[in-house]
Formats: sequence, C-alpha cells, structure tokens
Amino acid sequence: MREAFFAIVNPAAGGGRSAKLAGPAIARLRADGLHVDVVASTAPGHAAELAREAYDQGYRRFIAVGGDGTAHELLNGIFTHAGATARISLGFLPLGTGNSFLRDFAAQNGAQAALQALRENRTRRVDLLRLIHSAGEIYAFNLLSLGFTADVATLTNRHFKALGPFGYLLGVFVRVAQLRRRAFALRCDQDQNWDQRRCLFLSFNNSKYTGGTMLIAPQSDPTDGLIEFVRWGPIGRLGLLRMLPKLYDGTHIEHPLAARRAVRRVEFNLPEPIDVMIDGEIATLEIRSLEIVPGAVDVHI
Repeated sequence: MREAFFAIVNPAAGGGRSAKLAGPAIARLRADGLHVDVVASTAPGHAAELAREAYDQGYRRFIAVGGDGTAHELLNGIFTHAGATARISLGFLPLGTGNSFLRDFAAQNGAQAALQALRENRTRRVDLLRLIHSAGEIYAFNLLSLGFTADVATLTNRHFKALGPFGYLLGVFVRVAQLRRRAFALRCDQDQNWDQRRCLFLSFNNSKYTGGTMLIAPQSDPTDGLIEFVRWGPIGRLGLLRMLPKLYDGTHIEHPLAARRAVRRVEFNLPEPIDVMIDGEIATLEIRSLEIVPGAVDVHI
C-alpha cells in the first residue's frame, strides 16, 4: 500500500475556482509534511477512472479537490471496481459549488475543518449508500432523491450550476411553476406492502444537507448505519411556496404532509427508468434497491 495521498483535482469545480486554488491548497498540505501525488481530471467521468487506476496501483488515501461531484466520482471509481469491502480514506479540499456533505461536520467552515483533519490525520468512519439498478450499482455519500428534488437538480445542472446556491434556488422556483406530484412504489426493510402514495419528493439521506444549504434531512447521521428516509406528500404550489424557507432550517419535516423514518434497505417497483438525483448529480436509471453500507469509508473530518 502506498503511503502517499492521491489527490484528484477537478479544475472545472466551483466555476473554475478549483483550478486557481488547488495548487496553493496542496502546497500548504505538503508544507505540513504530507506526501501528496496530484492529477487533474479533464472531463466528466475522468475522476472515476483516475481513482480506479490509483487504487490498482496501491493508493489507499485519497483527496477530492473540487465539489461533491468530484468526491462522488472518486468513490464510485473505487467501490464499483473493488466492491463494498474496499477500505480507503478520503479527504476533501472543497473548492466546488455545493460541498453539502461537509456541512454535517462543520457547518460554518467545512473547508478549514477538512484541511485541519488532513494535517492531523484525523478520520471518522462514514456510511455509504449503495443503489442497485438494471445496469449495475452506484455509491453515494450524501443522498439519493426522487421527484421534485431530482427535477430541480436536473434543471439546475443543465442551466444554472455556475450560479452556485442561487442557481439551485432558481431551479426550485422554476420547478414549483411546473409542479408534478407522482407515486414511486417502494417498500422498506420488513414492509409487506408497496407504498404507492403520490408525493412531492422522496429523499434517502446519508447526510443532512443538499444544494449547499438545504437541510432536507435534519435527523440524518452519516455514521449511524441507517438511511434517513424523508417523504413529503402531494403539497400544492401555494403551500410549497410558503414552506420553501423551512427547507433551509429543517422545520419542513414538521409539516402534516411530511414524514421521516430510519431504514436500512429500500426496494423499488417502478415500470420505467426515472431521473434520480445522486450526490447532486442526475442519472436516468431503472432503480431496483437501495441499501446502507455501514462505516464504508474513513473520511478526514
């Protein structure tokens, strides 16, 4: 096993901010005595390839330099290749637009906390979500969501991503105007019956935040070995507009149409592929099941 960190830089993260800030940030780590090997990704999906190759070369300590999407690719490059029993550590230099995951640990200054954890070689065991779909599997460290939240992410990623949190908010208002309420048949753990109720969205969370600052799952804990399942029923446009600010402080969960439960496994029974938001990225998939992988990765935080 190589002792050096393998840092993957996404120069496009943060609207290009990562390309400017990555060099000085890595230089600070090296000045503190860390051995860091660095490579830059050049296109979507490239970070996953780089991580997979580095793992095969013996690297077990990684740093994602960019946003949540960079870390998502890195983890999937390794775990879809080596399997759920792979053992790595992951550090963050959060230079992207979202960086939702770190807010669970240091809401005010996640970047500084992540940098300090790397310097001190401090880690915590964190769970991962494992989604099984018709063509394979995907791992997530933040969340998986269906319905309104996936619709917002699809629009935001296509048109507003460069605007950061404001772009996500803009996507929210556009999707409110186009509001759709659908049923996604599922059952959790030992449930015998399929839940086919219409809803605004379903969110399966490993951490609390999405979109940078939206507190979708205020009771989620990425170290508890459970999926925090948040369901919001078919609220109307006016009701949703009144409730939108509560998505940012977590009190939306108190709405009569909202519900949450902690589960370990979810089965889906859906007739066709759907848009799924996974760690802020969108994929159109025929999804089959979702499960928690407890303590899957050692995160420097």
